[in-house]
Amino acid sequence: AGAAGDRAVRSRSPWLWAAAVFAYAFLYVPLLIVVVYSFNDSRLNAEWVGFTLDWYRALAADGQMLTAAGNSLLIGVVASLVSTILGTMAGVAMHRYRLRLLPILILAPIAIPEILMGVSLLIFFVLLNVTLGLVSIALAHIAFCIGFVAIVVRARLAGMDETLTEAARDCGASPGNVFRYVTLPLIMPGVIAGALMAFTLSIDDFVITFFTAGAGTVTLPLQIYSMIKISVTPEVNAVSTLLMLLTLLLIVMAAKLSPSLFRSQGEA
Repeated sequence: AGAAGDRAVRSRSPWLWAAAVFAYAFLYVPLLIVVVYSFNDSRLNAEWVGFTLDWYRALAADGQMLTAAGNSLLIGVVASLVSTILGTMAGVAMHRYRLRLLPILILAPIAIPEILMGVSLLIFFVLLNVTLGLVSIALAHIAFCIGFVAIVVRARLAGMDETLTEAARDCGASPGNVFRYVTLPLIMPGVIAGALMAFTLSIDDFVITFFTAGAGTVTLPLQIYSMIKISVTPEVNAVSTLLMLLTLLLIVMAAKLSPSLFRSQGEA
């Protein structure tokens, strides 16, 4: 089977390989340029002058950037914790009860365009007279991330051996104890992967945050946007590089904890 697969790969058209190389270059070369120019010893990104770490030192001394990063981390932690709890409950409910309306209600925030969700949440907070700020951003991120956590948990439950829970029930365990001592430990890698995904989505989000942030409330994406409106300096490249590395690290960790989800998405 392996030899047949190798022959199939070698027999593919060179145009297919060229198209694949072009597609990946289109995706990753701009990111590589951002990383490289974050070490450029010049305030202009027009040409390479020399290697320096000054922009990372300037970033560490930038009070506004540190405040924005702190706000993003706080919102990301709160949003990931709450959305993980609610998303796990939603994933279990979707797996057990098979209701037609339930997946639509849980997964709708994923399908809705972010700009539409941001506007609707802004109107909702205004109607409820909720002060826009860190709280409103966290609530908006929770509503957005629940569906992603539910998908990961549901995928983990789909690969779980149901005979284990049935055996626990036959031994006299209550439904609560079955979930606590059997189901939850088995799906814990999926729960942690969902939490990491929720944190990644929260800390990177711009559109929903832009609509639900009040005056004077700044997160890392909003701060980067305000700096880009003037010019793309190496300091912007530096913070973008750090944010990119954090996002990639969390995605890799989520993939390691829940490989079946990412494998199924790739096969789809």
